[in-house]
Amino acid sequence: MKMKKSMNKLFFPALLGLALTVTGVVQATSLPEKAQEKSAESQSVQAQVDKSSAAKVAGQRDKIVEEAVAAIEQTQKALQALDGGKTDDALKALEVATGKLELILARDPELALVPVAVDMVTYDLFAGPDTVKAVIKEAKDFLDDGEVQKARSLMANLASEVVISTAAIPLATYPDAIKAISPLLDKGETEAAKVALQAALDTLVVTTDVIPLPLLRSQHMLARAEELVENKERSEKDNKLLDGLLKAATEELKLAEALGYGNRKAFKPLYEQIDEIKEKSAAGKSGEGWFDKLKKQLSELF
Repeated sequence: MKMKKSMNKLFFPALLGLALTVTGVVQATSLPEKAQEKSAESQSVQAQVDKSSAAKVAGQRDKIVEEAVAAIEQTQKALQALDGGKTDDALKALEVATGKLELILARDPELALVPVAVDMVTYDLFAGPDTVKAVIKEAKDFLDDGEVQKARSLMANLASEVVISTAAIPLATYPDAIKAISPLLDKGETEAAKVALQAALDTLVVTTDVIPLPLLRSQHMLARAEELVENKERSEKDNKLLDGLLKAATEELKLAEALGYGNRKAFKPLYEQIDEIKEKSAAGKSGEGWFDKLKKQLSELF
């Protein structure tokens, strides 16, 4: 498995390569023996892709409310105290948690969800659209033969995306659930209190935001291509770079389509727009506004 991981508090990015992952699970003849390399154009925009993903995560992390984080920590502390037979410590922790939650509600009584944690995982697919299509066909063959788990092993890897998960406290239920613990402890029902505390923690709501990497890469490639198209004094080297960017962007779009980040109907206009730009920019011709429609169509996909 080709994997790269780094970890920070509430931030867990990882890179996963398709080809080497699934070959260790099933013998799939359609797969290459090793991960396929990214194009030079794809690698050239990787820093921008990483920056865009990081900015999205940072934006979500900015929404985290410290009082809510403290409320969760105190709930966990209360549960640990009960496991150790320290009822008084548990009651104190619950009192602090309740106070934090009341402070949040006092600020905004209409608030439904309050974020407490943000995680990010990146699945980067080292395979082209033809390989993906071959894997899908092979998975279908497995299904036709009743080999569900083999098909599942293949399909589980067909993703190229950044997944941002945000955990939040549901304010409609969580504060009341915490307040209901103290009466249980007053009656000596420690085990019931522990079950109720764990149940409260299990009610955290997790929402996910998926950013398809092929679409993000094509977006950055097309942005660079637009700069070149608007240059009235493009050199031959610039023309080659422009051609390479448009071809690579098309390939990324085909990968996105193969992975199901939109259907054929959604992608067809994008291919047509890129072909039109190729024709307009031939022989070093330049112009402005040629990418406007394309950018709008692409932004509607993610």
